[in-house]
Amino acid sequence: MTYDLAVIGGGPAGVAGALTAALAGLRVALLDSSVRLGGQYFRHAAEPGPAPGLDRFLRQARALDARADVLLGHQVWSVTREPDGDLVVYSVARGAGSQDRQVLKARRLLIATGAHDRPLPFPGWDLPGVLTAGGAQALLKGDGVVAGRRIVVSGTGPFLLPVATGLAGAGARVLGVFEANGGLGLARYPLLALGKAGEAAGYAASLARHRVPYRTRRAVVAAHGEREVEAVTVARLDQAWNVLATRVVECDTVAVGYGFVPQIELGTQLGCATRDDVDGTPVLDVDAAQRTSVPGVWAAGEPTGVGGWLLSETEGRIAGRAVVADAGTPQPVPGALLRRRERGRAFGEALQRAYPVMPGWQGWLRDDTLVCRCEEVPLARVREARDLGATDARSIKLLARPGMGWCQGRICGYAVSCLAGEPPRPPRRPIAQPVTLGTLADLPDVSEISDVPPAH
Repeated sequence: MTYDLAVIGGGPAGVAGALTAALAGLRVALLDSSVRLGGQYFRHAAEPGPAPGLDRFLRQARALDARADVLLGHQVWSVTREPDGDLVVYSVARGAGSQDRQVLKARRLLIATGAHDRPLPFPGWDLPGVLTAGGAQALLKGDGVVAGRRIVVSGTGPFLLPVATGLAGAGARVLGVFEANGGLGLARYPLLALGKAGEAAGYAASLARHRVPYRTRRAVVAAHGEREVEAVTVARLDQAWNVLATRVVECDTVAVGYGFVPQIELGTQLGCATRDDVDGTPVLDVDAAQRTSVPGVWAAGEPTGVGGWLLSETEGRIAGRAVVADAGTPQPVPGALLRRRERGRAFGEALQRAYPVMPGWQGWLRDDTLVCRCEEVPLARVREARDLGATDARSIKLLARPGMGWCQGRICGYAVSCLAGEPPRPPRRPIAQPVTLGTLADLPDVSEISDVPPAH
């Protein structure tokens, strides 16, 4: 059996696209590596909560569950195209210590794989107790686990605010939110910021209620401890992020985040064209209907550019309508939906301009600072590779091994590109997610693929 549409990603974009197609009568399968729908933003337990849009998302998720095959706990690691044009989706279903290989076929594909945190290295970032801001939020939203007792939140961008307020509301003592950029933020874009004013005011009130200081032109530039984090060095920065002065703050946890990296591996694996986003990050290039350059493949949400949950949902709905039209049933896109997408994209671009990553962070590093934690590659080895003639990130990787470990450069790739003096390049991997050799062994013959049983 071949699905009309396979959707990869169960966040706002994937659920909106899958539900739109399913309501039009298409046979849809949605795959997501998590145990519940929601992606990063809606990674809550089943009951509604205070996050804007959560109640609506949960209604969409319930409606989708009744109309499509929702395959949770399925990590998609490859998509290929058959000679007849059908797409073959390879995934691993994890559970109870086992890995069950799954393969399904679809005539069309919607990539809605979201994004992950973009960290920057600093001395001590490999200590237990240092985690990404998204990681701290995922623990809290998904499992009700508070990452630590005395927490420092650092980085750049408005995402730091919900992370800090969530942790403080859950009982942690948040010792400070340290924003590396200035305090004006979106003030240069008053019309775009107006729609978020209420949300920002709510975060500010929550920080004040929990007595959490918010400091601009500040960042964690080092973590200290023997076996785990015991303290951090917080630096006062100039506009380029060069260190002006420092002080030490005792804590047991650090949550850091410097924006997001869209997950586009499946798209580039299929040969989809990319473009550079405002901050130079490669994203999938799509047309007005969210089509990529590869026939039968659409993309929505963060893989086409980071812009928040509402933009992701809007793009998912537009992509779903385009898929239905491609299947033979015209689905005009309402003008209101197109205008909402335009506003969402403008807001996302404004955020990237307001909260850039400045080059001064490279001055925080020492020769022994690990740049790649998987392969334990220090800055000194990266510099040695450059001295040996490496002129780009790929050459540095071949000579010094950063990016060759378990995460395949997802964590260190941005930093290595910056240290190489070049913009990040689109990933092109035959295996999009880490899998075991056993997963690759004895793959089933695609011609013998049968229906995949629903997970619900």
